[in-house]
Amino acid sequence: MTDLQPTPETERPIPQEAFDWYDEYAHGLIDRRTFVTRLAGLAALGYSVPFLMSVLTPNYALAEQVSFNDESIKATYETFPSPEGHGEGRGYFVVPTAVEGKCPTVLVIHENRGLNPYVKDVARRLATAGFIAFAPDALFPLGGYPGNDDEGRAMQRSMDRAKIEEDFIAAARFLKGHEKGTGKLGAVGFCFGGYIVNLLAAVIPDELDAGVPFYGTPAAEELRPNVKGPLMVQLAGKDERVNASWPAYEETLKANGADYTLHMYDGVNHGFHNDSTGRYAKEEAELAWSRTIAFFEKHLRNDATE
Repeated sequence: MTDLQPTPETERPIPQEAFDWYDEYAHGLIDRRTFVTRLAGLAALGYSVPFLMSVLTPNYALAEQVSFNDESIKATYETFPSPEGHGEGRGYFVVPTAVEGKCPTVLVIHENRGLNPYVKDVARRLATAGFIAFAPDALFPLGGYPGNDDEGRAMQRSMDRAKIEEDFIAAARFLKGHEKGTGKLGAVGFCFGGYIVNLLAAVIPDELDAGVPFYGTPAAEELRPNVKGPLMVQLAGKDERVNASWPAYEETLKANGADYTLHMYDGVNHGFHNDSTGRYAKEEAELAWSRTIAFFEKHLRNDATE
């Protein structure tokens, strides 16, 4: 998703290997120098490094679907205790203003680089759909998302992963018990956040009422027998790295008798829901999001009245 003017570069599809290299780079499998060097190798095909970087890396100005000034929502920040994690966490708390009384709650979990503008916008989208959304920032103990994804990734890699996981478990419990909520808790996450949704489904299965992991790997193998759902798993057809973990996970879900649904979106890349980069696939992202909202409506709102 870019606003670049048509050129010979923009009128041709980006080579798939460029997306694959970005995925490796974004997940710490290669460093920036290697990533840029590989992109430079596509010059013979007529692609410049600046153009490819502009398409592959996020431009968060493009991702705002719901303004923070939208009158139908109110966004603030709330802190929560995390005694097993970093002591205290903080997140972006968004409520629908037009809804009277309590609302079901949804935890929104970012990727591996902190609470960036895209994830905050996802929280606002949920609030416009009538849910209370809470998006914690794993980087809060270090001062919060720094405004730069490269720096955010480095910050998150420097932290104790087990403590980050405990922070999100604490955030889930904080949100489930929030005075403005109905006691029904959902969770949606992307990439690392998808992993955290799968983790919550394994470690607090009786407290998570609905989980939607977008292209996230499962929890540790020894935890998976605890998962019972309901889960809606959203995967990208070209995401070989994450998809390789799915068959074994599905085998466990079937053995558990878990309530789960899988949606595989053919022909799209890891991160296809993120509308700030060239990985964004509008049709598939909108379908996946409509399914997500319907799933939360069923398990967080309708089930609450049955």
